[in-house]
Amino acid sequence: MQASWLNPRYTTTSALVNELAEADAGRRLSSVIARYSKVDLLCLDEFGYLNLDKKGSKLLFQIFTEREECKATAVATNSPFGEWDKTFGDPRLCAAIADRITFRCTLIQTGTESYRYQTTQSERQTNKR
Repeated sequence: MQASWLNPRYTTTSALVNELAEADAGRRLSSVIARYSKVDLLCLDEFGYLNLDKKGSKLLFQIFTEREECKATAVATNSPFGEWDKTFGDPRLCAAIADRITFRCTLIQTGTESYRYQTTQSERQTNKR
């Protein structure tokens, strides 16, 4: 039996943006973007936690544009869409990124309770017994 996702990649959003910025400075941006465009499932964690400068936002936008309608991208965030303009600094660029992420997407809302906190509390209750 073959796995449905042949080539997944997990990274934090800030690590991806840093990798793209370093590749751009080293004149390797095209090859790094090409590599990410081949990943079957790109999982971006901590999306929206750190504000990106304009260059970082544009680099991330290129990843979404290359992957659009070709490959799956999962984004994990606690930030509502209304706060994304702070992350990306440019309302038009923010709208373009949100447009690409949400086109034909499935939104899964897990609530506001932290999974890590809930796990810690459950473990403490178990250890008290």
